[in-house]
Amino acid sequence: MQLRNVTPDDVDAYVRMRCDPVMMGDLGGPLPREGIPDKVRRDAAEAATDLCWIKMIIPDPGTPDMVAGSVTIWSHDTDDGPMSEIGWMVLPHFQGRGLGKRAARTLLEQARDEERWGVVHAFPGTGNAASNGICRSLGFRFVTERDVTFADRVLRSNHWAIDPRTELKPS
Repeated sequence: MQLRNVTPDDVDAYVRMRCDPVMMGDLGGPLPREGIPDKVRRDAAEAATDLCWIKMIIPDPGTPDMVAGSVTIWSHDTDDGPMSEIGWMVLPHFQGRGLGKRAARTLLEQARDEERWGVVHAFPGTGNAASNGICRSLGFRFVTERDVTFADRVLRSNHWAIDPRTELKPS
């Protein structure tokens, strides 16, 4: 597995992830296709300037055009101050292979090694057993169940947190 920055050429992968009812089932349903090219352009620009880490998951480095999903760490403001957050998506064809867990671990290890992002939070849907399992297996602490807003939708989520410097479980 390999991670690479998102590029403007990743529109098709974003459409497959964000406009698919199955992929977006725990995130309030598919997003409109017409907004995806602009989203990819913005994400690619942010990734290129290292404002956030938006990585595409490449399952086989020998076929770099085959994208299995994405993993991202970014910072945003909350009522309690800035918060670093991680999220991931793995396309159905690639699920069950451990790619989401390996991708999340890779980014958390990079955060630890670069001493960046501090405590990292994750908010998988309460019914998303796979993503909650990834959080548990990597060493995230369960904080609480809460409502979060994603793409102007309020979703019931589990709030997890990890300090990659001290809590990331060994692989």
